[in-house]
Amino acid sequence: MQDQPKFTPQRGTTFYSDGRSARPQVAGTVARGQLHADSYFYTGLQNGKEQNAMPFPVTLAVLERGQERFNVYCTPCHSRVGNGVGMIVQRGYKPAGNLHDPVRLAQPLSHYFAVITNGYGAMPDYSAQLTPEDRWAVAAYIRALQLSQNAKASDLPAGAHVEELKDIAEQQGYPQDFAMPWGLPGTGINAMPSTGIYGNAVGTAQPEPAAPIDATLNAGHPGSNANQQKTDKQEQPGRTNEKQTQWEPLRP
Repeated sequence: MQDQPKFTPQRGTTFYSDGRSARPQVAGTVARGQLHADSYFYTGLQNGKEQNAMPFPVTLAVLERGQERFNVYCTPCHSRVGNGVGMIVQRGYKPAGNLHDPVRLAQPLSHYFAVITNGYGAMPDYSAQLTPEDRWAVAAYIRALQLSQNAKASDLPAGAHVEELKDIAEQQGYPQDFAMPWGLPGTGINAMPSTGIYGNAVGTAQPEPAAPIDATLNAGHPGSNANQQKTDKQEQPGRTNEKQTQWEPLRP
């Protein structure tokens, strides 16, 4: 067996006319488990365009799975209500997209699948964390979340009992404004433009102008030129001015 004929990976051979031991795949070969016959299911595109449709029926189990995955991977940036002011945004990260602004509400359903798959802007892709089924479940839940935050009385069946969120919050011991939209706290950094739909998005705050710099305040600041010139001219008690110090070279 030590001397039997064999092919060593990545080495040439005289057995084939092209000199390659590794043979090219037969045209049309597909690896097991990678057929992806339903292209819309794996790409969210039909004829290169996003569609407002799910590739499979949406059940309560699908929405619950989408909510669970959304709460794990999406809420740190987008928050549980999807307004783009998640916990890491409140601590200085760039504000995430508000899923309830006019642009996101108008996006087709498969747009969210494509963004989760490929990433968008500062958002990385989550294709490694979420299977295609889970990405579609999250997209379906986003639609349900958008409806929950923008529902109208006409959307409810006749005779349905409706309670205000502020009343529910008060019943559970929270202040009335607990269920109201919140803005970007002072710890956040607003990277949105000051005009257009992003400037008026729900849950985002307008950037405050920087405080004017008073030149007189910098006169004695350790980093100011005036203070530096003053320091250079004075010698500190008990030590020699560094500019006057001469260092002897090391001798062999």
